[in-house]
Amino acid sequence: MVKKIVRDPLFLQQKSELATEADAQVIVDLMDTLKANLDRCVGMAANMIGVKKQIIVVAAGPFIFPMVNPVITAKSGKYETEESCLSLDGVRPCVRYKEIEVDYLDQNFKPQHGKYTGFTAQIIQHEIQHFSGELI
Repeated sequence: MVKKIVRDPLFLQQKSELATEADAQVIVDLMDTLKANLDRCVGMAANMIGVKKQIIVVAAGPFIFPMVNPVITAKSGKYETEESCLSLDGVRPCVRYKEIEVDYLDQNFKPQHGKYTGFTAQIIQHEIQHFSGELI
């Protein structure tokens, strides 16, 4: 189900908790909400739809994929950039990495490991940053 985008900074600054299989519907809702906003958004974290769980969805070309409890395990190629966020107005500076490796659970809660580069890596880093409550 497509959910409303949360724009309350006080809510967005709260830390997210690990997701469990009981949160499976959140994955579906996040994917539906991202699809509905693809004209202006390439990734979402669960807190953007009002759920403080460590779940993100990423649009990479024609593919949209979820990552549950993702953890960046390696990173290289540090650079500075600017990003915007559907939940916030404006653009803010940030530091990202050109290449990352991530351990996560897929939509079926099976362990996965992925290597990502370029813009997809940047999206994943942005969305994972939401878990800490740091506004991007």
